[in-house]
Amino acid sequence: MNEGIREKLSLLPDRPGCYLMKDIRGKTIYVGKAKNLRSRVRSYFTGSHDGKTQRMVADIVDFEYIVTESATEALILEANLIKRHRPYYNVLMKDDKSYPYIRLTKEEHPRLEVTRNVKRDGSRYFGPYPNALAAQETKKLLDKLYPLRKCRTLPKRVCLYYHMGQCLAPCEFDVDPTQYDEMIRNIIRFLNGGYQEVQKDLRRKMEKAAEELNFERAKELRDLIKHIEAVMVKQNITLNDRIDRDVFGYAADKGIMCVQAFFVRQGKLMERDVAVFPHYGKEEEDFTSYVAQFYHEKPALPKEINLPDNADVDLIDQWLSGVQVRVPQRGLKKRLLQMAEQNARIALEERFKLMERDKGRTIEATRRLGEALEIGYPKRIEAFDNSNIQGADPVSAMVTFIDGAPEKKEYRKFKIRSVDKPDDFETMREVIRRRYTRVLKEDLPLPELVIVDGGRGQMSSAVDVLENELGLFIPVAGLVKDDRHRTASLLFGDSPEEIALRRGSQEFYLLQRIQEEVHRFAVTFHRQTRGKAMVRSVLDDIPGVGPKRKQMLYKHFGSVEKMRQAKVEEYRKAGIGDKLAREILTRLQQDWKETGDPGG
Repeated sequence: MNEGIREKLSLLPDRPGCYLMKDIRGKTIYVGKAKNLRSRVRSYFTGSHDGKTQRMVADIVDFEYIVTESATEALILEANLIKRHRPYYNVLMKDDKSYPYIRLTKEEHPRLEVTRNVKRDGSRYFGPYPNALAAQETKKLLDKLYPLRKCRTLPKRVCLYYHMGQCLAPCEFDVDPTQYDEMIRNIIRFLNGGYQEVQKDLRRKMEKAAEELNFERAKELRDLIKHIEAVMVKQNITLNDRIDRDVFGYAADKGIMCVQAFFVRQGKLMERDVAVFPHYGKEEEDFTSYVAQFYHEKPALPKEINLPDNADVDLIDQWLSGVQVRVPQRGLKKRLLQMAEQNARIALEERFKLMERDKGRTIEATRRLGEALEIGYPKRIEAFDNSNIQGADPVSAMVTFIDGAPEKKEYRKFKIRSVDKPDDFETMREVIRRRYTRVLKEDLPLPELVIVDGGRGQMSSAVDVLENELGLFIPVAGLVKDDRHRTASLLFGDSPEEIALRRGSQEFYLLQRIQEEVHRFAVTFHRQTRGKAMVRSVLDDIPGVGPKRKQMLYKHFGSVEKMRQAKVEEYRKAGIGDKLAREILTRLQQDWKETGDPGG
């Protein structure tokens, strides 16, 4: 188990929801549901498992989760997510089956049926329902209460349902349309939640049947009541209008904002997008800007967007013409919006806890490094690295780490002035001299530790300048790389010796970060300097290339490397004649052979 997973496991909420297991490519390989996310997800990484689960756990490098209001919502959401991602390790619900709906057809003689195939045919669909048996039983109940036709095609004579009182027999008798209208209104009200009166009536009939010792009838009525309760469980994540909509919720604190976008397609929550980023203005304004940028240059837009009440709805509405932008006030859409906001708050709290742990870990690593060197706590560490190619355009860079974290506003760049040939030791002497002469002049804070990228020679150069020229007694350490350019060892002391640090320890990881960061910063600065020098030195030496033509060439090609690779015909487009173009190409090719650097 990697450190990231271990930390996220400790932050899981004791709430129902769904979790998505990710592999090294970031692909979802398993989706599951849980009544308690904390206990369920943690169970994968503790205890013993069968071979299949062990293989899956071995592939997990990260996970996400979505909090829901109930286990029923988690069940529905799990199905939607599995259909969306088709995870490798999920077996159930990968096919095209879906949860059942109750369908009220739009026909001259309407009927009720249970179906898994939803079409845009004008019919009314109610669901989906997690319990297929309950959906069937509810349909049977409605058949008993409201005698719509049962046959797909009208027969030539009345059937048994007519004699049972469950059909008006439109095959043989004329039916008043107002009678259908009244039944349809009652069915819609029942399936949309107005079923309490029916339950009360059934309960009264059940009690009466029990008093009359008609226990079989009482049991039948009791079972129907239970089925109604099972089917009519409210679900925040499913909407019956089947409109494609995006629902945005956000949370902001301590200058960081988390926005969660829930994508509802055909009435079902299918996917979400999570963004966590620093923000600097007012919460409402930054959130509105995020939503506007979210849809920038996106051709496919939903029919409706739901936003919190403090968002600038008018602005988004103007930005996205043709899309209904609304602030839900009640009902299922309001609860879905609240669910997005709740997940945003939870994700933000998790981010803060991880940040706090990272800070604690780096401080602890810094403390241990100080103990290993016996110098106390090195709150401020400054590290140096040199960069050049065969002595050309030598530069150096310094990075600063405070409490184990990079402080980028304290980074410094140095163009080497006194060294005109490859000499890493003299380069280090110049940089240390310039840096700490300025520190003394401007009364800047001194570091508790100086780290140089190199071995005993670089350390000796730095110590000599600090102590003998400037009178500063600052501990100096050297970082040595292996043949793969990775951090290998730490040297320290008057007669520098290797300090024993366990590879994989936090203090060793801190040194790796410092060495990689100062190397990155130095190389980036050298490339910038080298590119400018190439343009300056090579082009300036070519007769016929003055400042204007040089600017024109650089504007057209973008870099010296592209100039070198271009054909004479390409120079014509830049306004350069064939003769001068051939001269430029000859000089650039010659310089390439001498230095091996593309420049620009």
